[in-house]
Parts: sequence; C-alpha cells; structure tokens
Amino acid sequence: MLVLVGPSLAATRLKMDDKASLWPRAGASEKIDFTNRVGKSMSTLSPNLDSRYFMRCLEEVANIGDTKDLTMSDMVRTCVSLQGSRSGDSE
Repeated sequence: MLVLVGPSLAATRLKMDDKASLWPRAGASEKIDFTNRVGKSMSTLSPNLDSRYFMRCLEEVANIGDTKDLTMSDMVRTCVSLQGSRSGDSE
C-alpha cells in the first residue's frame, strides 16, 4: 500500500513545465505543494515571494485570461515580474 502512495503523489504534483490550464483544476493539496516549493526557492530573491504570495498571484493570473498556451513556469515568471514592479513602485 505505501508503494502506491509515493508514485501517485509524484504523479499528481504540479511541475513548472505543466500547462497553466491545470492550475484551476488542481486540488488544494497540489496547489499548496506547488506554491510551497516555488515560494521556498523564490524567497531567496525577495522575502515577499513566499508561498502565500504565489498562491494569491497564481489564482489571479489563472482567472484573468486565456492560459491555454502558458506553462506554470510562465505564470510564476509573471508573478515574479508583478512583485518586482510593485516593489519598484514603493521606492
């Protein structure tokens, strides 16, 4: 039984090269896992790029337009750019 849990978890993990259209259909645990991984790696660039920021931003980006040609990586880059422009506004 434990052997089946590991591969099934790995199979449902969102990856950077996945289509962005998977985001709205992903379950909460997949979204949390993805944003935790992205937030952990991106927070080295800026403490504001944490998992909570990515959860909010990815939800917004996925819901405002047609994402059929985008990857998760494209959406993450968009979120990083948006945070950078917000940081620049406050300086």
